[in-house]
Amino acid sequence: MSDTATREKWERVADWGRRLRRPESSARRSLLLVLKSALAATVSWFVSYELMNATSPAFAPFSAVLMVQVTVYQSVVQSLRYVGAVAAGVAVQAVLGLSAGPDLVTFALVALVALAISRWRVLGAQGTQVATAAFFAFATYTGASGNVDQVKELGQIVLLVLIGSAVGVGVNVLVAPPLRYRSAEWGIRALAQEIHDLLDTMTPELGEGAPDADTTQGWRDRADRTGTLIAQSREGLRTARESLRLNPRPWARRRRGTLTFEAYDRTMEALVRMISQVTAVTRSLDQQHQDEEGNGPGPDYAPFLRAYATFLSSVVDFTEILATLDEDHLSDQAGRLDEAADGLERCRGEVVRTTEERGLSLTDPTEPYGVLVVEATRLSEECRYTAQVLGRSADNPPNGSRTA
Repeated sequence: MSDTATREKWERVADWGRRLRRPESSARRSLLLVLKSALAATVSWFVSYELMNATSPAFAPFSAVLMVQVTVYQSVVQSLRYVGAVAAGVAVQAVLGLSAGPDLVTFALVALVALAISRWRVLGAQGTQVATAAFFAFATYTGASGNVDQVKELGQIVLLVLIGSAVGVGVNVLVAPPLRYRSAEWGIRALAQEIHDLLDTMTPELGEGAPDADTTQGWRDRADRTGTLIAQSREGLRTARESLRLNPRPWARRRRGTLTFEAYDRTMEALVRMISQVTAVTRSLDQQHQDEEGNGPGPDYAPFLRAYATFLSSVVDFTEILATLDEDHLSDQAGRLDEAADGLERCRGEVVRTTEERGLSLTDPTEPYGVLVVEATRLSEECRYTAQVLGRSADNPPNGSRTA
């Protein structure tokens, strides 16, 4: 191996080590999840195999690994559903098997009933375990020698699942219970960064005058592809809230139900609306080319776009602060956001003055000025609203919060 390849290898190892040292890094979370799952599986195997001498000890570690969920709350909820699903599957096999015997017709009936029960909404994602448990129970049942052994084996399956689930939940609760409160910040940062990057691409082109059709179409396509990012950000906020529920960490108990999450929720929805408004801007700019029918834009279009580019630059400055949102520095950032919102409002006023001075029509549907001015007003209002929401949260930090 060459010196360069060796150096690159060790650089990757060092980078992985640095990521492990960050408390909320994905590498650290993945490693911790693997270690906790291994611990839960090992403890479950020891109980089922060494202490109980169970016939099918693998049920316990399998169940334990399934219950080491992302959040403590999900571990508890999913374990209840999982145990219920397995118990239902075993019960189906017990009733039909003991009454009809272990033949092909019985198996077909077991499969039919178990699959029907698996559709029950209460079981959620664990519904498929009804049929899985019923099939394993049928195999175990056919291998037993008598009715007493058959009932014993079926009962043991449920007991092993209970043990594995209890161990899995216990490990998740007692060993570094997951706390994902930073996921809310990440979602806001991601949305703000997306707005920032798109507008930062647009402003130089608009400042030079009317962009061509390919450029505006590219902006429009990019704005239309934000649905997945919005869904991921909302899921991050949901996970952040959920990670506090039933979490035994002292800080999590103090954090539960705080104002900051409410502020983050409102901020995220404001950013979602801003994305919609930016999408409307790109659509209006692109529509101008489609409506031209061979005629170029009017002589006032380029000066208007230059004023509009200045306004969008102020939105870029605002979202740049949001893209680095940090609860530990929320008070300082809230002040900067308020100042940025003031500058943004001044730039919006310049856009309005440009339309008035040049006599541009805001009501003519064939002209883009009305839509662009309306969306500028909405963007300005959302930025002001966001600054106020985070400002109030910074001024009234929840008890026990780390917000400075």
